[in-house]
Amino acid sequence: MTRAAGSGVRWPGALQSRGFRRLYLALALSSFGDWVGFLATAALAAQLVDGFGAQNFAVGGVLAFRLLPAVLFGPVAGAFADRFDRRRLMVVCDLMRFALFLSIPVVGSLLWLFVATLLVEGFSLFWIPAKEASVPNLVGPQLESANQLSLVAAYGTAPLAAVLYGVMGLVAGSGDASAASLALYVNAATFLFAALQVARIQEIPRRGAAGASAARPPSLAESVREGIAFARSSPAVRGVLVAMLGALAAAGTVIANGKIFASTVLAGGDAAFAMLFGAVFVGIALGVALGPRLLGDLSRRRALGPVIAAAGLCLIVLSLVPVLALAVLATALLGAFAGLAYVIGLTLLGAEVEDEVRGRTFGLVNSLMRIDLLLVLAVAPPIAGAIGQRSVQLPGNGPGEIAFNGISVTMLLGGLLAVLVGRASFRTMDDRPGVPLRSDLWALVHRQERPPVFPGTFLAVEGGEGAGKSTQVDALADWLRAQGHEVVVTREPGSTAAGRRLRELLLDPAAALVPRAEALLYAADRAQHVDEVIVPALQRGAVVVTDRYVDSSLAYQGAGRALQTAEVARLSAWATGGVRPDLVLLLDVDPALGLARARRVGEPDRIEAESLAFHGRVRQGFLDLAAAAPDRYLVVPAAEPAEVVAAAVRARVAALVPAAAGQQVPA
Repeated sequence: MTRAAGSGVRWPGALQSRGFRRLYLALALSSFGDWVGFLATAALAAQLVDGFGAQNFAVGGVLAFRLLPAVLFGPVAGAFADRFDRRRLMVVCDLMRFALFLSIPVVGSLLWLFVATLLVEGFSLFWIPAKEASVPNLVGPQLESANQLSLVAAYGTAPLAAVLYGVMGLVAGSGDASAASLALYVNAATFLFAALQVARIQEIPRRGAAGASAARPPSLAESVREGIAFARSSPAVRGVLVAMLGALAAAGTVIANGKIFASTVLAGGDAAFAMLFGAVFVGIALGVALGPRLLGDLSRRRALGPVIAAAGLCLIVLSLVPVLALAVLATALLGAFAGLAYVIGLTLLGAEVEDEVRGRTFGLVNSLMRIDLLLVLAVAPPIAGAIGQRSVQLPGNGPGEIAFNGISVTMLLGGLLAVLVGRASFRTMDDRPGVPLRSDLWALVHRQERPPVFPGTFLAVEGGEGAGKSTQVDALADWLRAQGHEVVVTREPGSTAAGRRLRELLLDPAAALVPRAEALLYAADRAQHVDEVIVPALQRGAVVVTDRYVDSSLAYQGAGRALQTAEVARLSAWATGGVRPDLVLLLDVDPALGLARARRVGEPDRIEAESLAFHGRVRQGFLDLAAAAPDRYLVVPAAEPAEVVAAAVRARVAALVPAAAGQQVPA
């Protein structure tokens, strides 16, 4: 957890962004209300008709009308998010959903329930791409954290909604229809609140870059065509799309046949179905919350296919082993892999797709996923019913035979489909061709290996522009020498002959470096720096004090340039051979003050000339790193006088580097 700049509250991950906090609150409450509304509309539909068959038709109609808009509006909805003001679009959609849910209990007609459901889902199709396209702009490098939080809000609120709906039944006291009406009023209120929250988020861009900058914005039809063409031409989008559709189709076989599977194959009735239902949600929650952390720095492009294949294997086990305990375990693991795959897919789309086509891409993905689920729900039960319950006589004279049923066969086919899709996704998305996946998995399992150990002590001084690093490095070096230590002072970039040439390029205001090239150049300088200067000094027992090290790349290229921090970390670890400081002294200063200090010294270099927002992200990146490993960091407020900062630094270093023989550290 870290302290958001300018705030007295400590927020985790993506919630450091004020705009995302407001959006997340709106999303969480509206998702909660939508689950309540889903239960209420299904119950109300059954209440508005008589007879078992009619009730099943009514409930099925509600489900069909929730999925149907994806067929009609999906790609068009995404184009709206790129063409028009995203914040205004989201507010209008929330207000319309508020009015529609409010009208359902007032009208009290099954026909209007179907029509309102269709319209609500249509407006949701416009809201979702606008939201997904806005999140990367709000959270920057914390995109994976934002997607985790969003999925928790989307699925984690379902059990709470079920509990609230039950309580409403007790409060209403006069039948299911009254409880459903009360639930729909509550649902409507959540969308009104969401509209008010989103209206306050000034950080959401007015529209995608293409719509904002083009002299003549593309027409709606052109926008749709461009979005589909981009999705077809981009290997990343194709790989993610195929993977997510295949995974959803596999999971859809469980959704379609779960009830009958629990009662006939597992012979457990409603209790078994409830356990499977709960296991899915527990698994999804664990996959979303813990999965990305377990993956560590493994490339997300490489991970997506294997994760989906693992979900398919769980479904195969579920279809072949009709034992309740194993079925619950397999279902939970299936949910965990599915949740992790969804986080990875959303993160890759948000990171890989440019802002000008992001809305259309998310609209297309959302539409195709709903169509995919609708087709599976429609096709899987008839296929299972057509196969029925059968047995095959084993060859030979024995009486043995193998019994099977259509539900298990359908689920087995779904699992095989997921395995094949996972393999295809891996081959499309693999960003390390020629490197066996098992080597990455082996490194992942053994990632706790200790870094190299040297007799010397390694100290790194980090911080933003104008934090006073040079002053504190020199003061610390003088103090350590007075204690009898050999001290080697070094700085990045430019501590070697190669580094000095790279420094000229990296800091040249005229150099137009893309972020990845910048990260590679810093890594190249650091590799030479470690090999020529740092390691030899540490091997002979010296104290090395460096002005900037790996954390600067993680903060500047990771947080500042919005590259994937895990990828920058892996690049830096490879460049340094795993050599890391014993202590990082982070001089924290407000970017506005630091830049004012730096610019008093001379003309700004290429990094100093970046925007205040860039330097704000850098500062937060440093604070994130310090918060993640507090034992290895000392955060010192650098706005204090230089001597106060130096005293705080000396007090911490004295505990790590005792005085040399014959010397005494002053109290």
